[in-house]
Amino acid sequence: MNIALLRATWRHPEFRLGARHMVSLALGIAAWGLVTGVAMVKTGLSVPLALFMTFFVFAGSAQLAALPLMAAGAPMWVVWAAATCVNLRFVIFSAMWRPYFARFPLRQRCVLGYFSGDLNYVMFMKRFPDPGHRVPDQMPYYWGGVVTNWVAWQSASVLGILLANVIPTAWGLGFAGVLALLGVMCSLLGERATWVAAGVAGAAAVAAYALPLKLNIVVAIAAAVAAGLVMETAERAWKRAHRTGAGT
Repeated sequence: MNIALLRATWRHPEFRLGARHMVSLALGIAAWGLVTGVAMVKTGLSVPLALFMTFFVFAGSAQLAALPLMAAGAPMWVVWAAATCVNLRFVIFSAMWRPYFARFPLRQRCVLGYFSGDLNYVMFMKRFPDPGHRVPDQMPYYWGGVVTNWVAWQSASVLGILLANVIPTAWGLGFAGVLALLGVMCSLLGERATWVAAGVAGAAAVAAYALPLKLNIVVAIAAAVAAGLVMETAERAWKRAHRTGAGT
């Protein structure tokens, strides 16, 4: 992006709207970032290395999956495999995002991918459910959301890294982070298809819990996407049939 485009994006109303939507979720994001920051230091990483990891990796679930393996001295390929499996959900997200961002150069898509997060995906798809309509509001909204998400996560993660040695383990920050994210998820459950997808994801995650390397997360996401698509297709078919019946 050049300076003029950055300035135009920053000033766009959709940038502020995207930021405002993510601010409402910032508490859960910050709680998870704080947990991850503390966990990095508690498992033996030095402060500089933990700071490097939080800014370079920027993937809380993958970091939390990799840290115990690193602390236990697991082979690096095992650490990489665990982190990759946890982050396979972004392959699904990328496939869903492709109609929106495929027209951009590879370098720009890599930047978009680095900043993207789970909740950014949810909020963006909620705002722009139809990939067939390319509107100029999409990119400002996306950047407003991801910048807010990045700042909330990184500021809390850095705080957790710097204060890790003075925060007692007995505080149970990990459970607090899970509760915060659960609250965020519940706030997003509005439509029937979303409820069905969430229920299917929970059931699939429990059913596939025995899979190694946290692959149950990938199974749950794939099941949720499939359930959501089936529900949306069924609802569209029902509405089409209802309109046809009303017109006869």
